[in-house]
Amino acid sequence: MLPDGKVLVAGGNNAAGTNTFADAEIYDPASGTWSATGRLAEGRTRPSATLLLNGLVLVAGGQGDQGTLASSELYDPASGTWSPTGALPIAIWGHTATLLPNGGVLVTGGISTVIVANVEIYNPNKGTWSSTGNLTTPRFLPTATLIRNGKVLVANGTDMFGITLASAELGVRAGQ
Repeated sequence: MLPDGKVLVAGGNNAAGTNTFADAEIYDPASGTWSATGRLAEGRTRPSATLLLNGLVLVAGGQGDQGTLASSELYDPASGTWSPTGALPIAIWGHTATLLPNGGVLVTGGISTVIVANVEIYNPNKGTWSSTGNLTTPRFLPTATLIRNGKVLVANGTDMFGITLASAELGVRAGQ
């Protein structure tokens, strides 16, 4: 959801999963209408999308026609345009993205060529990503929730054997 209450929908793929899209649209719940907006620089499906404190939307990772993506893009709702920003340290999809109180974005888990235990933080002031260690357990499609003590609780997901995980761990403290 954008600051004005409209909803950004970006990317996707065809029903066969063979082509990814760079299209982006805005849904206006007040009027119930859709309108086209600027296109992503790179077609992608299954990325994370995070509304930043500055009102921009960070879209990171996902899958493209050539495989898993490390690239990230920023959407500016005021101009309806996309611009590149720093690439993730590894190409991933099926990860979580959690907005931290300091404005950073914590990305955990996902799949690259295998299910990963990565922990990355995006710095919106610098437009860069940095690795901050690893989860104890590699997780694909986990949940992540910022809790009141400033840490991120990463839970469940699937392991490398396709088994649903019934465990959780605390991630990096927000602001670190």
